[in-house]
Amino acid sequence: MISSSKNNRTCKKGHHYFKTSDCPTCPICEQERKPQSGLLSVLSAPARRALENKGIETVQDLSKYSKKEIISLHGIGPSSIPKLLEELKKHSLNFRED
Repeated sequence: MISSSKNNRTCKKGHHYFKTSDCPTCPICEQERKPQSGLLSVLSAPARRALENKGIETVQDLSKYSKKEIISLHGIGPSSIPKLLEELKKHSLNFRED
């Protein structure tokens, strides 16, 4: 069994946390900034950041992109697409056709 070493870190806000990867993102800060409602509230932090980096914050924004374009974003995993489709359907929208 391979053991992963956890690194004790402190973010700029003073949160203490452990990470096994080189990812600099503080999980406590990410949880604090997670929206309570809307499209971005149903996603994991990496998927949320991927959409935010593309300027996608609403289902209307999302509907301007094809499914292929969204899947290609770093941070969007296989579990994200069904969640995004569900949110689009709630508003009678869909991904843009290729």
